[in-house]
Amino acid sequence: MKPLRIGLVVQRYGLEVLGGAEDAARALAEQLTALADVHVITTCATQYTTWASVYPPGVNTLNGVTVHRFPVDEPRNWEKAVAVNGRFWQEEHTVEQEMDWVRQNGPYSTPLFQFIYQSEPTFDVFIFFTYLYATTFFGLPLVAHKAIFVPTAHDEPFLRADAYRILFHLPRHVVYLTDAERVLVQRVTGNGRVPHTTTAFGFAAPGDVSGDRFRQKYGITGDFLLYGGRIAVAKNVPELLAHFQQYRREQNAPDLKLVLMGSPDFALPSHPDIIPIGFVSEQDKFDALQAATAVIQPSRYESLSIIILQAWLVGTAVIVNAQCAVTRQQCQRSNGGLYYSNYDEFVAILNCLLASPQLRTTLGRQGQHFTQDTYSWDTILRQYQGIFNEVMS
Repeated sequence: MKPLRIGLVVQRYGLEVLGGAEDAARALAEQLTALADVHVITTCATQYTTWASVYPPGVNTLNGVTVHRFPVDEPRNWEKAVAVNGRFWQEEHTVEQEMDWVRQNGPYSTPLFQFIYQSEPTFDVFIFFTYLYATTFFGLPLVAHKAIFVPTAHDEPFLRADAYRILFHLPRHVVYLTDAERVLVQRVTGNGRVPHTTTAFGFAAPGDVSGDRFRQKYGITGDFLLYGGRIAVAKNVPELLAHFQQYRREQNAPDLKLVLMGSPDFALPSHPDIIPIGFVSEQDKFDALQAATAVIQPSRYESLSIIILQAWLVGTAVIVNAQCAVTRQQCQRSNGGLYYSNYDEFVAILNCLLASPQLRTTLGRQGQHFTQDTYSWDTILRQYQGIFNEVMS
């Protein structure tokens, strides 16, 4: 009996790629090799801002997964795209205009779509990650009869576009990362009739994690907040920076620092205690998560925040934005973190956590138990095997 053959389509893929959905796609692809022959179908890009080719096109293998890379038809100008997006979504537009926007938003790769269409008979199922990007929008309809859709949807204006609403009705099965995401998508798109499962991803920290090693390597002492991920306006990082600077001016916390892991897509303020450390290895990331006083996720729009789950794995408390239903719900379910709606609540939470190491320890331990119990790869792989059987029946 030939092994199951899976094609997983995602906009970016690789060890150098930083992004929650992309990290989740890579983790799932690598774990699915226990069940199937896994092929990732992706672009040559590493940065979502330009989609410029960094990896060479062609086929290679990464951690047991066969990776097919294709160049995008043309890169995009990020500054122009931001300006156009702001105007476009505030005006009335047709479905055709929305589809043209998706094409320009990218990454649009004619050879990638040709590969999906031509190789359809050789794959048993396809998994498409992230509803927003062209790789899913134009790729999924080509193989909808054997498509599993992982939308990673947020409560954002794009989700309400007619063109995207149509997309959510096409796949054979939808995989939601949280109940909050499922409720949101079904309410907005009306796709409740499409078979669906709510499951996320398994997580495991490296066996050797050392907060002291991180502090020594980067020369960081005292209390610090840690942010990890895209340092972007879309992730509400500018508000975090403003809150932190105001807190430092007004509160008695002279040694508190804010450490940023990731690459910024805007100019960061010059402040001695705002410390950008760029892209880091997995080991350094987990060392940083353990070293942090708390990990903060300011984003208002998340389908699943991997960084807070990874923080809980090493027993670190988290702070999230209450306006994000998903991360707020995760904190409520786990009792592993606190959430704020405005600057005054931000101040109250920081003062409370800084004053009580015991509270931080308790929150971190509760989050750790929740993550270990909820995000088990054995359970998740059994769920995916059931989904595959359904789609192939």
